Amino acid sequence: MFRTNSTFTLLQALTAVVTFAIILWFVGVPSFRAEAANVTSFSNTLSDSAPAVVSNHTLTFVTPTGLAAGETISIDFGTTSFSGIGSLVAQDIDLNASGTEQTLIDGAASGASWNVTAAGTTIDLTSGTSTVGANATITVEIGTNATTGGTGTNQITNPSVGSYEITVAVGNSDTGTTRVAIVDVVTVTAAVETIFDFTVTAVNSGGTVNGDTITATSTSTAIPFGILSADTAATAAQDLQVNTNAANGFVITVTTDQQLTSATGADIDGFADGVFTTTPTLWNGPTPVLGDDNTYGHWGITTNDSTIYSGLTDAFDVTGTGRLYVSASTTPVEVFRNDGPSNGTTQGLGLTRVGYTVEVSALQEAGDDYTATLTYVATPVF
Repeated sequence: MFRTNSTFTLLQALTAVVTFAIILWFVGVPSFRAEAANVTSFSNTLSDSAPAVVSNHTLTFVTPTGLAAGETISIDFGTTSFSGIGSLVAQDIDLNASGTEQTLIDGAASGASWNVTAAGTTIDLTSGTSTVGANATITVEIGTNATTGGTGTNQITNPSVGSYEITVAVGNSDTGTTRVAIVDVVTVTAAVETIFDFTVTAVNSGGTVNGDTITATSTSTAIPFGILSADTAATAAQDLQVNTNAANGFVITVTTDQQLTSATGADIDGFADGVFTTTPTLWNGPTPVLGDDNTYGHWGITTNDSTIYSGLTDAFDVTGTGRLYVSASTTPVEVFRNDGPSNGTTQGLGLTRVGYTVEVSALQEAGDDYTATLTYVATPVF
């Protein structure tokens, strides 16, 4: 009798186990595995956002997990509308991990070198023995801005006007997505699906920009200084507005295609006296030296934004006496930055004013057609 009861009890236990297993099989149970992480602070800055032109790309992101030896960083532009990717070689790409430039080669990766493969819409950077630590900042430069081991010669051609998604995968662990806006440089606007509206608006004369009085009225697409008087500075401005929900805000830069140049070849050089100042410096008029046309006149850029550059510093002394300028340049000049969402109306967060001042001496060559073209590039940081 005791043996019969033991057998029945054992059969009951087995039945319960089988029943529980069938229930789990029927309803499903979660699998226990490591999940991939999202890269953070992912952005891609283009040197030129105009449609159908070649452009450099600077991609920056933070990889929470890092990368093991032999693994790959894969960048996918998502559409063949970005052309020229298949022509890229190692010399056209720079890879920086945590502040250290990596060695890229076109052959198989060996030792500390990385292999470069570019085809279709994808660029793969595969490590040899190198590793990337957790929470490392990765920067990838593509185009003529790649200078490690020689200057790049091949660039990627932009697609038509629109918003385009770019993804990155770091080994088998981290992934992320960002967007770039290809915009018409005449309208200077940008829009992406995640709310990113950039607007340039006119500013009338009589106001101020970073301590200087505005003497010329602008439009959203033109800055007409009019007739310049010797030894008298002329100042114009435009207001920049950004409305975005990008978690890490945005950066806006401006470039010029040339110095103010007339049809005769005469030009008004960069501030100051043709030195092309890159550190904000107190405005001063040109110091003309006969025979040195670089000193006959100059023009520069200032901003009302008191939190620019990666350190969010007041480089242009906006909260002080202001009147600090840098030269207009073919290299991007940062004029507006915010590290979080903005509403397009709050000063310093979604709204700022950018100023342009020009001053000539009596030696500046005559001309009624001095011209330069400005291009704003607005980059959301997700």
